[in-house]
Amino acid sequence: MKAIQVTFDDHLLARLDRDGEVQRDGRSAVLRRAADLYLRQRRAGSISAAYRRADADHTGREDEFAGWEKEGEWPAE
Repeated sequence: MKAIQVTFDDHLLARLDRDGEVQRDGRSAVLRRAADLYLRQRRAGSISAAYRRADADHTGREDEFAGWEKEGEWPAE
């Protein structure tokens, strides 16, 4: 691991230090988990946005698959 320097205002640092999880696990552990969660949420948001863009970009493709719905067949039960 690499040590870094991060600046917090006094009020936020005091709130952080009062937290039970911070008192139990330490600032560094909690901030590492918070950073990991932030990055995972950003990645998930980027993936969701890409799906929304791709789904919205269907202009002109309505006829591309026309007629294929009749080609499919459900298996006999």
